[in-house]
This record gives sequence, structure tokens and C-alpha cells, in this order.
Amino acid sequence: MSVADRLPLGDAAGNGALLLGAVCVLLAAVFALTPLVVSLPGSLYVFFEVAILFAVYGVLVLGLDLQYGHTGLVNFGHVAFFAVGAYAVAMLSARDSFAGVSLGLPWPVALAGGVVVAALLGAAVGATSVRLRDDFLAVATLATAEIVHSLFVSFEGVFGGNVGIGSVPQPVSDLAGDADTAMLATLLLFGGVTLFTLAAVTRLTEAPYGRVLRAIRADELVTRSVGKSVLTYKMQSFVYGAALAGLAGGLFALYTGAVAPGYFTIQVTVTVWIGMLLGGAANHRGVLAGLAVIMGLRLLSRFALGVMPLSADAFASVRLVVVGLILVAVIRYRPAGLWGDAEELGVDT
Repeated sequence: MSVADRLPLGDAAGNGALLLGAVCVLLAAVFALTPLVVSLPGSLYVFFEVAILFAVYGVLVLGLDLQYGHTGLVNFGHVAFFAVGAYAVAMLSARDSFAGVSLGLPWPVALAGGVVVAALLGAAVGATSVRLRDDFLAVATLATAEIVHSLFVSFEGVFGGNVGIGSVPQPVSDLAGDADTAMLATLLLFGGVTLFTLAAVTRLTEAPYGRVLRAIRADELVTRSVGKSVLTYKMQSFVYGAALAGLAGGLFALYTGAVAPGYFTIQVTVTVWIGMLLGGAANHRGVLAGLAVIMGLRLLSRFALGVMPLSADAFASVRLVVVGLILVAVIRYRPAGLWGDAEELGVDT
């Protein structure tokens, strides 16, 4: 019997993601720290930009899947924790920003601070909201996202208003020899972080802890009757998801070199929710695949814009309609998602 046969499926998947993530990080270090120079064709720039954004959103969607897919927490304000993580990293690490606070701390300290601040916000929101029924929780988290966005716009002296905060360090770009090499190294590094996150959440949810989360999603009363603290598990799941969103936000800030309220709109939440529902909630690899489909449509639409007789605004509306129709079709014919388990989710097919 092989080692793979003796390991549970979740352990095998987690080990595979961990190994592949380590390879990606190692390759990123090779490209960033050695005098290798990569020359990318101009047509691939858009692909790499979308792929990097997919890696960032991948961490985001895995946190959301932990909250909703495994625990049943309907969080429509996930972008708030993403934004808080990004702004915390920007404020802690930026040097002499044109607007807002810039403390100039080392970026690793700032990234850790961004995760902690997002987790603390998750704890504050969770303490007041996870007891609510699903629809009320959805409204409360959506309101949180709008409040956070309004604060970033209104307090110009702290958050830079609509201008945001610039002069954020870009460690990969600073190490790499040129822009093309930096882009490739960034994709490999962020891809490795996404795979590490996949390995971590897979291990967590395949453990007995994850079975308790799924029991809460299925029936809170039964879970409570066997002596499990439903509120504690809900709080932990919500905070873990918020911390992952903060990590994604911190990576985004260190990639772009600036943050502004326009980066953190409700569209971010909509994108990751559609990706999760399309792929199949409670299936970590499935939600990443669903997100890849959505990001792939975004990539194809960028190329299609140049050949279709539509203005940019009209084409953006058409793209949203197409994505909406795809989601409606999936919900109608595959309510558990393309790779979801209908029996586990309790969905009628």
C-alpha cells in the first residue's frame, strides 16, 4: 500500500498543494534574486495581470468558502476585510505618501499587521453579528463593507480620501531586475501563497474541527445538542476567513504599490461569491476553479473589447449580463456548483 493510499484524500490534496506552493515560492526567489531577465511578449501582460489578481482573489475566496461553504455564514461584506488588510499594510509600510498616514515600517511587519487588523475587525463584527439569522447576517456584513468604504473616503487625513495612499513598498519589483521579471516572480510568489492557503484550509476542514463546522452548517440545534459550542466555532470560522481576506489585501497593496477606495468596491465581493457558487461551495479546489472561470471570462472580455462594436461602458454591462446568465444557469441546473457535492450541501438537484 502506497503512502497516498494510507492518507485521507484531504491530507493528500493538502500535501500536494503544499509541495507545489513551495516549488512556486522557490522559483519566484530564483527569478527575483538572481540576475535572470525575462522578456514577456506584450500580448501576455494582460494574462499575467489577471493571473496575479486571480492568485490574490484565490486567498480571498478560500476564506469566504471557510465561512459560508463549511460553516454556513452568509458574509456579503468580505471586501471590507480585504480593504482593511490592504489599508493597514499601506499605512504601516508606506514612506512619505502624498496623502494619508505613512509610518514607513518594514513590509513584513506591515503584512503581519494587516492580517491582525483584519482578524480583529472580523472578531468585532462576528461578536455582534454571527448570532443573527442568515439574511440578517448578510445585511449586517454588507453594511459593514459600506461603512468601511465610507470611512476610507471621508477621513482624508488618515486614509487619503479618494486619492488613497501611495508609496507602498513593492518588494518583488524592488528585487527583480526589470518589470517583466518582477511580474513573473510576483505571479509565482502569489500563486505559492494561494497554494499554501489551500493546503492550510484543506487540513483544517478535513480534520474533526472541519466536521464540526459542516455539522453547524447542516443543523445548529443538533450540533449544540451534542455539546459543541456553536457560537465559538462560528466566531473562529469568521475570524479565520477575515484574516485570510486581510492577507489577500496586504498582498494586493504590496503588488500595486498604492491603495484607494476604488479598488475595494462591492464588485470584489460579487466576484468571489460568483466564483464560489459557480465552482461549488465547501470544495476548496472547486471554488478556485470557479473563480478561474470568472477571471478567465474577464481576460477574454478584454481581448473581445477590441473587436466588438461597443463602447467600454456598454461592453462592461454586457459582460455583467453574461456572467449573470451563467450564474443563473448553474443555479438552475447545478445548484451545488459545477464541482460541488449536492448531497453534502443538502441541495436538491
